Amino acid sequence: MMMGFRTPLVFGVNPFLFELSYFLVLSLVGFLALKVSKPRPPTSSFKLNDLDVFFTAVSSATVSSMSTVEMEVFSNLQLIFITFLMFLGGECFTSWLGLHLSMLKRERVMRREKNNIVHVELGLATNNYYKPEVVVENLQVDRDRDREEGCLRVLGRVILSYILVVHILGSTLVAMYIGLVSSAKHVLKHKAIQLTTFAVFTTVSTFSNCGFVPTNENMIAFNKNPGLLLILIPQILLGNTLFPACLRLIIWFLDKTTGKSEFKHILLLGTPNSYAHLFSAHRSKFLAATVFGLIFLQFALFLSLEWHSHSIAGLTPYEKLVGSLFVVVNSRHAGESTVDLSLLAPPILPLIVVMMYLQPETTFLPIRDEDNNSKIEGFSPKKINTIEKILLSPLGNLAIFTILICITEREKMKEDPLNFSVLHIVFEVISAYGNVCFSTGYSCARQIKPDGQCQDKLFGLVGKWSNKGKFILIIVMLFGRLNKYHMRGGKAWKLS
Repeated sequence: MMMGFRTPLVFGVNPFLFELSYFLVLSLVGFLALKVSKPRPPTSSFKLNDLDVFFTAVSSATVSSMSTVEMEVFSNLQLIFITFLMFLGGECFTSWLGLHLSMLKRERVMRREKNNIVHVELGLATNNYYKPEVVVENLQVDRDRDREEGCLRVLGRVILSYILVVHILGSTLVAMYIGLVSSAKHVLKHKAIQLTTFAVFTTVSTFSNCGFVPTNENMIAFNKNPGLLLILIPQILLGNTLFPACLRLIIWFLDKTTGKSEFKHILLLGTPNSYAHLFSAHRSKFLAATVFGLIFLQFALFLSLEWHSHSIAGLTPYEKLVGSLFVVVNSRHAGESTVDLSLLAPPILPLIVVMMYLQPETTFLPIRDEDNNSKIEGFSPKKINTIEKILLSPLGNLAIFTILICITEREKMKEDPLNFSVLHIVFEVISAYGNVCFSTGYSCARQIKPDGQCQDKLFGLVGKWSNKGKFILIIVMLFGRLNKYHMRGGKAWKLS
């Protein structure tokens, strides 16, 4: 995901430890909430494994949505708990929270400095060393700081309003569509899922780019409802890859319509070291162009290879077009799907792996490093240099995680090589790292040695892994959610 709490030391706490603690505490609270609440009535006697419950909580908090159990196991109350976890762990909310904490810290520092200045000025006046130019300079510094604080407060309100408007409008549109379209309404009625819960849950999951849906089949259950998919597609983009570009566009619009000086100041000078998602106009344009360019590339390849395939068989041409676009857009970190990914053509899976690995702010056009993203607030340049040399690159770390999982699941890879292929394991690991949710799943039909007791379950391949493998993937999900701290690792390794 994109960078969240991109702030200096928050109240004297290392930013990495602060973020890690936030997601761990959020996951533990979610685990307790899911543990004390009961599953749905048909499965109320069925007890969820503690590790699976904790896995679900971590997956929700890190907006990874990797699943080890079927979603319809969870009761309405548990779905509400998961909704809160996804909202509190979503990138837009955590970035706003980071900005808010940054403002609190700055206000505390400013109050302390103002008190020091007052004491100094009083001392100068008492000792007849009063200098008017010093007072004027201090007043100018205060005005500059007050203006920047005003800009940060305005930016915070814009972001919070953006989050609330998208969630309220998105939930309303989803609820209206399902209420008006009988086929969509029938799905929820058949599965005994409340309309309000589904609308809010799906909107929060989509905007936060989590990927959870209250149905076992994810969005496959709605592959014949292109209208619903078209409602969700903009929410996916607004909550992740296009968030910086949309944020700047909104500030530009508010500047033109309100004429407030704070908006113009934000557009011209930005808020350095305060909010990582506020890109320059130049970079915002290139980011939007890159996002739509990658979507078009994937969309064209997907249609050319899958139009007559079994994965989208039985759909009308319009449903195929919208469903394909939905899958393509989701491959950039959202993870909802209208097709069985295991049925896709072989060239599509590696392409999806690449898209899941790419960061949301990836820009493939020549721009200068205007945002100075090489700096990590809270670390001195010397510390950054040491950390970058010691750490492996993200690909190196992912290779190690993949090898570890292959070791823990080696017996299953021998007995069931089609389900537990290296490609499927790599796909699962990259999906967890990118906080995407895509999975090839597990199919009894792919077993080389058929097991009469085997039952197809609609959850991720990780659901069939050992506890050790699941625990490793939990680390991968946290690793991916905090990826800004290791993106520049591996500098000490020279391959040539």
